[in-house]
Amino acid sequence: PGRTDLHRGRCTGGVEHMRNPYLNRRFLDQIAVMLGREARKPSAISERAQEIHVLKRATNKERLQEAMIAHADAKKVHTWRNRRWAVLLVVNLFFTLSFWLDIQILEGALTASRFIGFHLIDLNSALQVMLAHKHIIVNLVIGTGTVFVLWLLLGGRTFCSWVCPYHLLAEWAEKIHLWLVKKKLVTDQDIDRRLRTGSWLVFAVLAIATGYTVFESISPTGIVSRALIYGPGLALLWVLALLVFEVFFSRRAWCRYACPIGLTYGVVGIFSPVRVKYKLESCFHEGDCRKVCLVPHVLDTVIKGRAVDTEIPIGPDCTRCGLCVDTCPTGSLTFDVKGLSRLL
Repeated sequence: PGRTDLHRGRCTGGVEHMRNPYLNRRFLDQIAVMLGREARKPSAISERAQEIHVLKRATNKERLQEAMIAHADAKKVHTWRNRRWAVLLVVNLFFTLSFWLDIQILEGALTASRFIGFHLIDLNSALQVMLAHKHIIVNLVIGTGTVFVLWLLLGGRTFCSWVCPYHLLAEWAEKIHLWLVKKKLVTDQDIDRRLRTGSWLVFAVLAIATGYTVFESISPTGIVSRALIYGPGLALLWVLALLVFEVFFSRRAWCRYACPIGLTYGVVGIFSPVRVKYKLESCFHEGDCRKVCLVPHVLDTVIKGRAVDTEIPIGPDCTRCGLCVDTCPTGSLTFDVKGLSRLL
């Protein structure tokens, strides 16, 4: 049991996630990293993973180099990115058309809406409202139930990359930023990721202290959603300022370092069955996946020598955007539904 075969690219004798002490420890580390702690080298690695790490060091470097060159010359595919953009545009267009055509199928905006009579309320918005009112509001709990189950199943931060309209704007701004970096006109500045946890706490305290949902007034997600549906307003100047900051100073700064929504949905998705899974055996460790990732700290495990086992689910802060899956030259990163593979 637990035998690995590097050349045939398979592993036998898999151990259940929750019974594997290495994956359990990694799981807790991933939660700590989501809250802002810097990723660390693992303190313990399974025997199966150690065997593969040793075999990789003995692998013919010329063959590895040839494979990486072939990957660099290969045509890039954007399968998951195109699917994600299509879903995001359709969802937000549905809100807009429902309002402008007055068809009353989907009413409201992303923060709070009603779909064929069923109330849907953004989890972070509902939390802010209840903190502001200082008690649990039954109607809000009912309205968040469907949304909670949906993102619990799909992975909380899937909301960020597949639904949030600001995410798409920031993704386009990121392309400009990367072009400017390539031309050496700007440099990318890292910000302490603990800022996001801090901002979540600050806005929670402000809601309790003021009785007002302060965050909702500056949330670019809500601002862009409402602007698409009801028309633009002065609040878009704040969104523009954020995008300018991200273009000239720090890549994807709001989503990576500040947005409380991302943290809320990350916590919801901790036990999600849908995740990106990493397979150690076939990985080149060339690092392309980390270059395209919105939250590269979740891919710390792909760095050479960091994998604690042969197969590792990526942490809850992953947005399931699929960019790493599209980019990986060997299929070492794939979408996976927990438990389903064992039934097939």
